[in-house]
Amino acid sequence: MVERKSFLLRLDPVVHDALARWAADELRSTNAQVEFVLRKALAEAGRLPADAGRPARRGRPRKRPESPDPPAADRKNGSPE
Repeated sequence: MVERKSFLLRLDPVVHDALARWAADELRSTNAQVEFVLRKALAEAGRLPADAGRPARRGRPRKRPESPDPPAADRKNGSPE
């Protein structure tokens, strides 16, 4: 995973509140909303670098299966025993 850069951002409290409400409406964190807005503005201005990583995936990470499914040859009638 690509390491994320962090920095301090000072905002007018009214702007922060509006951004936080917008983020909540779109089910994003305030931080993810800031990144979304910045990426969109960069893309529209033609300034988003081609090698910019993709935004972090939303939601919880997928669970990894503890054991793989048995091969199809080991199944009877299409369902595992």
